[in-house]
Amino acid sequence: MSKSFHPLVAALLLSAATQAVAASSVDLSVRGLITPSACVPEISNAGVYDIGKISAKDLNVETYTRLDPHNMQLKVTCEAATLLALQPKDNRPGTAFRDEGGFGLGLINGDEKLGAFWVTLASAVADGASAEIIESLDGGSTWIRGGYLATDSIASVAENATLVPTPVQTLSMEMTVKVIIAPTNTLTLTQEVPIDGSATVTVMYL
Repeated sequence: MSKSFHPLVAALLLSAATQAVAASSVDLSVRGLITPSACVPEISNAGVYDIGKISAKDLNVETYTRLDPHNMQLKVTCEAATLLALQPKDNRPGTAFRDEGGFGLGLINGDEKLGAFWVTLASAVADGASAEIIESLDGGSTWIRGGYLATDSIASVAENATLVPTPVQTLSMEMTVKVIIAPTNTLTLTQEVPIDGSATVTVMYL
């Protein structure tokens, strides 16, 4: 029985050993920037939209009920001109009757989705000048003209006719909250149930 290796077999064994050595380690990098300025967001009326009581008899049975839009003011104040975006988070995830970037109103009776709300943005003023509202669906890599504060995107402002975020020190926008209640034939409304929508808007530094 021969003890010699065929050249091709030896080459394959050497290649496998080399790959095993190359795959035995990997690098981890931690990167980022610390910005010297800080920004504080603020929503009028302390960020509370109190709908009050609604009679179940005033709601649609087979289709959703759209409530009157509610206007609020969103402001951001920074210590210095800062590149930023607004990043919303639904605090009632998975409860929106219709997703489409909207926020949930919570669950009633354990598993019934009560409704949803959406937030639109308009009339942006950055450092005293009108600005274009823009949105990004990929975390800020690309931007499009926008007008929503949605769960699947971030929002920022640009100089008019551009799609590039611009640094701002003071920013104000009109914010409209639009609420729908699910069809009552999908809900159990034999007693009072809370409308419990909640979202957090965070300043994201670009």
